[in-house]
Amino acid sequence: MSTTLVWSTIAIYVVIAIVIAYLSRNGKQNSMSGYFLGERKLNGFVSALSYSATTYSAFMLVGLAGLTYNGGIGAFGFEIIYFMGVSLVAIFGPRFWLVGKKYGYVTPSEMLGDRYQNKWVAVVAAISSCLFLIPYSAVQLTGIGYLLQGVTNDAIPFTTGVIIATVLALVFSYIAGIRSVAWTDSLQSLLMIITSTIVVILIVDGLGGISGFFASIEETNPESLAVPGNGFFNFWTFLGLTIPWFFFSISNPQVSQRLFMPASLKSMRHMLLGFLIFGLIYTVVSVVWGFSASILFPNLENADLATPMLLSSDLVPPILGVIVMVGIMAAAISTIDSILLTLSSLFSRDVYRNIQKDVNDKKQLQVGKVVIPVIAVLAFLFAQLQLDLIAVLSVASSAGLIVIVPAIIGTFFWKKGTAAGVIVSVSVSSIIVILIEATGGLLFGLKSGLWGILFSTILFIIISLLTKAPAQKADEFIGYVKSKMKNKQKLN
Repeated sequence: MSTTLVWSTIAIYVVIAIVIAYLSRNGKQNSMSGYFLGERKLNGFVSALSYSATTYSAFMLVGLAGLTYNGGIGAFGFEIIYFMGVSLVAIFGPRFWLVGKKYGYVTPSEMLGDRYQNKWVAVVAAISSCLFLIPYSAVQLTGIGYLLQGVTNDAIPFTTGVIIATVLALVFSYIAGIRSVAWTDSLQSLLMIITSTIVVILIVDGLGGISGFFASIEETNPESLAVPGNGFFNFWTFLGLTIPWFFFSISNPQVSQRLFMPASLKSMRHMLLGFLIFGLIYTVVSVVWGFSASILFPNLENADLATPMLLSSDLVPPILGVIVMVGIMAAAISTIDSILLTLSSLFSRDVYRNIQKDVNDKKQLQVGKVVIPVIAVLAFLFAQLQLDLIAVLSVASSAGLIVIVPAIIGTFFWKKGTAAGVIVSVSVSSIIVILIEATGGLLFGLKSGLWGILFSTILFIIISLLTKAPAQKADEFIGYVKSKMKNKQKLN
């Protein structure tokens, strides 16, 4: 693929995206709610496309395609488990939205701190999220680096791609906060789903149609159509990868924070429905992509280069290939700038505000904006390590974030949950996950995510039963949600 064509297309995308970002600058951006939540006024269409672009980033057409290349059809089952986990949004989404609207929460950590009546709950939850989300944002940068490096045959170095992504994420974050991110997300997700679907149709047709496609897999790599296939997806590996992914929609704050943003519960339903349609199409496309690469390029040293190799192959017209490349890059940038905004809001709202006294909303916003480039630099440095497969690294980050799940469930469904239970379960389990990941990613043959959810659940329950719960707040909080859920039709 021509390097000139790649640079030209990137330049066109940047101009269009910046224009859209500036056009989104309506409403207030001078408050925490305005800058980080879009004044809680996003409609269902924009919410659905933004949620999709934020979730389906470099992980899909680079990471999931690479995982399919490496492990076969088990990757499809892995992603379908995530789909099952999206059902959690139907349970927790309306509850997040209701309490966010009533109490003015900006972050999920703030919600936890208020529900358990302890500022240190918010601090600990925010710090834990920062520890695991910075590597996840680095994964997106890594995906863009591999993508540009691969499609240009090293003419654009890995580090150059990472720098481009970092700078663009910062620009979109600063222009109008979450509004610019949401509107550029909409552009990116539409571009991504349309072009990638067209390309996968062309590739399958080039391989002899659907029957020829499967015949080629059976001829070149038949074990990839079975589980565990080549052994990559054995039972415990599959379980270790899928459990953190199942809880992704509520454990990852850059995603759960978006549950505060829709204008109404009706908008949230549209968001969820649109996301499910988008996700199913994109999952199939990504898996077919991975299989296609395994047929055409059977001996890649790095499976994450499967997509770049496909885009630069003779089966894909160069102009279409470069548009898809920009779509993937844009989706990854969407995830990065969403994470930048979420982490900066976590720091300013949940760490800075709770440690400093008398910090008003304006000061919090100033601190949040200052923190954004710091987080971006940390992600950039982490991306330079180029660690492991993108899909595996993504799950490793989610394995650390999963430790907050028991506390979130307790927030809405268990009145006996306590601040001590949250603090101990999150802090201790986070350390355990970090130690396991630092020493090979396995403990007694099990991945860190399984240990994380196990320890956090046990510790949360035991410590909560041994300490005193904030009974009044629990009754008020859970009672309010129950009463509103019974009459939620009136809120649409």
